[in-house]
Amino acid sequence: MVYKNAYAMTAAALGLALAFGVGVAVGQNAPTENKGVNISPPTALDLGGEIDGVAGRQLRLRVVTLEPGGVVGVHSHNGRPGVAYVLQGTLTEHVDGSGMHERSEGESWTEGKAITHWAENKGRKPVVVIAVDVFKP
Repeated sequence: MVYKNAYAMTAAALGLALAFGVGVAVGQNAPTENKGVNISPPTALDLGGEIDGVAGRQLRLRVVTLEPGGVVGVHSHNGRPGVAYVLQGTLTEHVDGSGMHERSEGESWTEGKAITHWAENKGRKPVVVIAVDVFKP
């Protein structure tokens, strides 16, 4: 049942997407490039034939793995809402305007248009995140 709920949440939109943004997140010089990150090939569904009014957008699921010391560069979710779920490890997320958040195994969260953030793996084992977004290719 946990996996069913996790799948349902992730199937709604993306989480730890990796489109790059610019600027400073949380008052620090945020990294602008990924380091130690592996992203699975996406599984995507064209939403145009599924839901009225979303032509040209895809529902996309990816598995993002951050090695110890890995970084997801600063990016925004403007036009690309998502959800994310931590399958393994603890992710440290730095969100512009709301500080640092530790995202632990089993935790999920949303990423709407107001989110600009970056993330890092401060731990000793890889962090695995299931990330789903509504994406315009």
